[in-house]
Amino acid sequence: MNTGWLVWECVVFGIFVFASSFAPLWKRKKDAKAGGNAKRAYIFAGGGVSVLSMVLSVARGTLGVRLFLGFPSELVYFGSAMWETLYGMILAFPIVCWVFIPVYFRLQTNSVYEYLEMRFGSKSVRRLAAATFLLRQILNLAVTVYTPTVALHAILGLPHWASAAALTVVAVVFNLLGGLAAAIRADVIQTLTMVLVSGAFIIQATIKSGGPVKVVQDNIDGGRMNFFNFTWDPTVRVDTFSAILGQLFMSVSIYGCQQTLVQRYCSMPSEAKVRKILLANVPAFCILFSLSWVVGMALYGLYRYCDPLMSGRISEPDEVLPFYVQDQYGFLPGMLGLFLGSIFNGALSFMVSNINSLSTVTWEDFISTAPAFRGINDKQQLTIIKVIGVIYAVTIMGMSLFVSLVNGVVEANMLVTSATSGALLGVFLLAALFPMANAKGAMCGMIVSHVLTVWMALGRLIYVDAKMAMLPLSVESCPNATLNALSPKPMTVVANRTLTQYASVFDAIDSTHTPRPPNENLLFDSLMKVYSISYMWYAVIGTIVCVVCGVVIGYITGNDDDNFDERLVHPLVAKIARKMPGRQRTFTTAEREKTSEEKEASDKTCETIVEDEKPSLKPVFSTSNSKIFDAYDSKMSPMRTRL
Repeated sequence: MNTGWLVWECVVFGIFVFASSFAPLWKRKKDAKAGGNAKRAYIFAGGGVSVLSMVLSVARGTLGVRLFLGFPSELVYFGSAMWETLYGMILAFPIVCWVFIPVYFRLQTNSVYEYLEMRFGSKSVRRLAAATFLLRQILNLAVTVYTPTVALHAILGLPHWASAAALTVVAVVFNLLGGLAAAIRADVIQTLTMVLVSGAFIIQATIKSGGPVKVVQDNIDGGRMNFFNFTWDPTVRVDTFSAILGQLFMSVSIYGCQQTLVQRYCSMPSEAKVRKILLANVPAFCILFSLSWVVGMALYGLYRYCDPLMSGRISEPDEVLPFYVQDQYGFLPGMLGLFLGSIFNGALSFMVSNINSLSTVTWEDFISTAPAFRGINDKQQLTIIKVIGVIYAVTIMGMSLFVSLVNGVVEANMLVTSATSGALLGVFLLAALFPMANAKGAMCGMIVSHVLTVWMALGRLIYVDAKMAMLPLSVESCPNATLNALSPKPMTVVANRTLTQYASVFDAIDSTHTPRPPNENLLFDSLMKVYSISYMWYAVIGTIVCVVCGVVIGYITGNDDDNFDERLVHPLVAKIARKMPGRQRTFTTAEREKTSEEKEASDKTCETIVEDEKPSLKPVFSTSNSKIFDAYDSKMSPMRTRL
């Protein structure tokens, strides 16, 4: 690529990044007015976001940049197995709609983890869950920042650190000037751009490969389209069963327990709209998710007989899409710059919205309770939240430089998400669905779940060669000049005379080596089997361990001091719990009902309407309507009795 052409591509790249990043900031004053105050507008978008924008933002926010860069390379080199994680993602939406949303939408909180403190009466449970979220998002954002640096390094030769630094600077400026509403508008712009660019890639590569029928047949013949593969082997990286069940647990944890998305839900004016957005996400999500896999199919059809990785034209699998753009779109000025800008800005918008949530959770769940910050006004709180966001941005930039140690963008993202999802989902399930759970059980369940999944993940990284063998590749149609340049030159082999002289000594030492006892071999083999379990199962294992520990310890240690407002669990669960045998859990709302019944029995001579007394707990519910809870509240509060 000549210098003049490169300069033009850089100009297009800069214009696109500037326009798509800072155009959403024009309405920031209007956002502040819609939210009532600057802090609420920064956190909850002021309630002024359309349904369509929210649908695209939620779909875009759950996929990140791996949608654009990671999935095409995954299909080219490893096949369609990871594509089937779509099944678990789809199943997660209705679960979140009917289990978590009715609870969250009524809470007047800035942090979703405050719900855990209300339910269990423990700041420790709340902070441990918040810390889990912070860890997961920081690691995932490190992967997000690393992703565009791969493309910029492959095409422009920029060092990874320089690209990461530039992304961080722009993210800091956006974070200081805009809030969640601006981040959502940036998500919409980025999503539409990615759809258009991906469509152009699919059309061009398909035509160049001989048409859609040939592309599909080439992928089938090349072993890339391997659906409904039930191996029932937990050590397999991903099969259909782990894609359904493992991804379901991860997705419920993301959609139902993650501050980033709950902030978006709470920015909507009604619970019905939140439910509408989540259900509308199913078709939108399927299209966006599958689009990148179709790009991968087209790339494989184009490079089936001259693979750029095997031929040495790229050094990493994730570079295949940037290579394709450079290889096939050299005739179209600006296309390369638009592609690089789309990847860069995709990482930027994802990073900005997540930094918003990270700084909000850090302030609300950790720093705000410190004596030095008590009593400060909303403007001062917002300033502190933005400063925290800057610190996070710099930290994430530093951590992104180590992502290359893991095998690929998709692998790194899935490993981090699965390893941290179990404990987080487990504690929210304990809170919403298990009335017998208490603070001791929730805390122990989370700790045991974390220890187990982290131990399994570290064992896999240290002891197991987790590098998955790539599917067969070919270079039979590559130009001869390319193959000749890649042919290794013969090297002269010289015997090491020193080692030759001492060969007999080494043989004697080896012959006296004592083999491992059978018991040690058995233990070692058992540990290797545990470490070999695919990371797709970490979320399932962690959730089950957390819930079982929480329920058992809750039954053992439970007492009347663990009472809580019954409306903090799902209404159906509360109804079932009252009919279950054994020791009954004490609820504050049940105490109110008992008091009202005693009043009813004392005097039946006149008919009056008596409002029940307020619970001892502070009011935590908003006046927002919830169809699920309305039916429940009509019986419980206020109480109507005859005196």
